Amino acid sequence: MVTLLAAPAEPLTNAGDTQLVLAALLGIAAVVLLIAWGKVHPFLSLILGAAVLGVVAAVPVDKIVTSFSGGVGSTVGGVGLLIALGAMIGGLLAESGGADGIVERVVGRVSGTALPWAMAGVAALIGLPLFFEVGVVLLVPIVLLVSLRVNVPLIKIGIPALAGLSVLHGLVPPHPGPLVAIDALGANLGQTLALGLLVAIPTVIIAGPVFGNFIARYVPATAPAELLPTRRDTAEDRSPTRPGDGRADADGDLVTEDDLLNPGTGRPGAAIEEPAGRRSRRSPALWAAVVTVLLPVVLMLLRAIGELTLAEDTPGRKALDIVGTPIIALLAGVIFAMIFLGYRSGFSRTQVSGFLGGSLPPIAGILLIVAAGGGFKQVLVDAGVGDMVANAADGANLSPLLLGWLVAVGIRVATGSATVATITAAGIVAPLADTLAAPEVALLALAIGCGSLFFSHVNDAGFWLVKEYFGLTVGQTIKSWSVMETIISVVGFLGVLLLDVFI
Repeated sequence: MVTLLAAPAEPLTNAGDTQLVLAALLGIAAVVLLIAWGKVHPFLSLILGAAVLGVVAAVPVDKIVTSFSGGVGSTVGGVGLLIALGAMIGGLLAESGGADGIVERVVGRVSGTALPWAMAGVAALIGLPLFFEVGVVLLVPIVLLVSLRVNVPLIKIGIPALAGLSVLHGLVPPHPGPLVAIDALGANLGQTLALGLLVAIPTVIIAGPVFGNFIARYVPATAPAELLPTRRDTAEDRSPTRPGDGRADADGDLVTEDDLLNPGTGRPGAAIEEPAGRRSRRSPALWAAVVTVLLPVVLMLLRAIGELTLAEDTPGRKALDIVGTPIIALLAGVIFAMIFLGYRSGFSRTQVSGFLGGSLPPIAGILLIVAAGGGFKQVLVDAGVGDMVANAADGANLSPLLLGWLVAVGIRVATGSATVATITAAGIVAPLADTLAAPEVALLALAIGCGSLFFSHVNDAGFWLVKEYFGLTVGQTIKSWSVMETIISVVGFLGVLLLDVFI
């Protein structure tokens, strides 16, 4: 992976430690207040927070701009491509019905006490390539239906599903949070992936089925009728778009589904399908959906195994280094999904292209926040804050794992953003990574990821997403969702500490 800019040989300022501490606190406080109180978008908040940090640290304005821009560019180069490819895989899984097939097949074969465990497993599998919000949108309708069909308390199977999604979102690449931490710390992606899976399994079990069985007795909830899923008609089942239908964009032009799925034809209202007529469609095979999810993961794991077992110059090691490169692994997953979830399932080339293109706009905000967070982190590093913290931690004999977790916890609780928490914590402890062995750097990335999940509450969009989908009150959401997130953070961090003993 492309790593973020290293700290300069000489800091950009001669400020003392006290001034640097004040600059870091005020910069982070500016981000927190702008997001939590001012309701300013995190992208702008991070830009303004970086400016506050640099000015208070007496960094020249032109160097603040240069440092921030460099951090943005290197972050997008290292993380942006992976986020986009992961979103494409998720889009194809969602639109083809492959994700639904995995869920329905597994759930259809289990019942009773095994159902919460099955939901946790399905959520973890689905959660590998999907963003948390996408996974919630895909899984919650299934959870609602299952709850009604088998007369199981909604929270009893809902919490395991949410735990599976959340743990994968915070600990396992190619999700944005882990990728940002890996990129900022220079961790090995394959090692982080393997260790993350080891931490994720017991964490999902404890925060999912175990906690779900307990809290279901205290949080009664029923599936909201208005949210029960209904099958959408496909584009070819609807009438062609008529003039006057659609919505207006910023320029006053009409934006319709035709524009998204059949761009550039120059024929308003033209059918999305080719003139030859409808194609026969079938749900993709279960194996195709499972392989789509697991292929990038397997390729990256094979590379990590090759690094541990094969000499550097052997043909096998070189081949694994190439196919296990994150961009190549995810690209392989996209191509496989295009063929087996798209074309082989009866979708036209135009539709598959539309699915891929439609998966990108929703991640634009994520990319901007991640990029701005990389810029904020780089200003922290270039001003010398990271080195100061590293020296203080070394003098106080404070564990880098504990420091990374605590910083991420504080920022997560204050801002509600796991991404901002991950980026900022990784930037602060990045200099410590230079003193650690490769496996310990991977564990540091995981410790930060665990801290970024701590106690989601009203300043987190995920809190409201869960509340509305499950028809809960604010108090019920705190008792169930917020406590579940805290369990994930603490249990996951304990798992990281345990692995640190044996590595």
